[in-house]
Amino acid sequence: EYMGTSLPSPPSTMFRSMYDSDITTFSPLGRLHQIDYAMEAIKEGSPCLGLRSNTHAVVAAIMRQASKLSDYQQKIFKIDEHMGVAIAGLTADARLLTQYMRTECLNNKFVFEAPLQVESLVSDIAEKSQRLTQDGSARPYGVGLLVIGYDKTGPHLFETSPSGNYFDFRAQAIGARSQSSRTALERHFRADAPAAHGLHQVEACDFENADMDTLITIGLTALRDSAGDDDFDANCVALAVVGKDTPFRVLSREELTRYLERVETDAGPRERRAAAAGSDDEEQGDEAAPM
Repeated sequence: EYMGTSLPSPPSTMFRSMYDSDITTFSPLGRLHQIDYAMEAIKEGSPCLGLRSNTHAVVAAIMRQASKLSDYQQKIFKIDEHMGVAIAGLTADARLLTQYMRTECLNNKFVFEAPLQVESLVSDIAEKSQRLTQDGSARPYGVGLLVIGYDKTGPHLFETSPSGNYFDFRAQAIGARSQSSRTALERHFRADAPAAHGLHQVEACDFENADMDTLITIGLTALRDSAGDDDFDANCVALAVVGKDTPFRVLSREELTRYLERVETDAGPRERRAAAAGSDDEEQGDEAAPM
């Protein structure tokens, strides 16, 4: 207030431009804008998702081409025989982090003659990311990781972020249009549902008791919702599994094609049932509506 007259508040963009040039400076709202920008880089990446049961964990991703003449960019990386990651965001940052993870797994195996615990490695990655939020000489990593693995405590699915946070999930999706996949995963999940086995029992199930085929089918069905108008076939989709008595491996194109064909076959009846339910609701609404 100046001379009895209230001065207009500066626009929010002014505040943002004042506080977004340095990773170590908080905005008046308590934000680190460079972290927000790194999170936006993840949202611009092609979608990927993961889900787990009591015995297995699965990740799937849609790969992009830099141009029509280029190959598809790698989205799933093997870390060790019991662990792998899917990435969304800057692939160069992902290569740096995955190389660090491989080195840590190798060191642990050399010293302790045992595979590294999944959560222990994810915690190291989170600390590595968090240190960059306090160092003005470097930027945050612009990549999000979905880490799956199997150790003596069972299968795991973790998400890491540039802020240094990490979370344990039953199912999660990140990247562009990932909200559609998350909605599909929530639609398929029901904690009180009986165990699902096989490819035709994925309407709603308890992920914890699902077998590997069911996890793969649900994952591909949910990922397809994030594809939009883009291609969705074995050329541009990658999927990997790990679990009990199942070392981490990326499915071959032939295996993936068979699963995609089954997903497309199952999609027809589900879409027809959804359309029929929508038409019934519409008729009931017409009857209830005043003329």
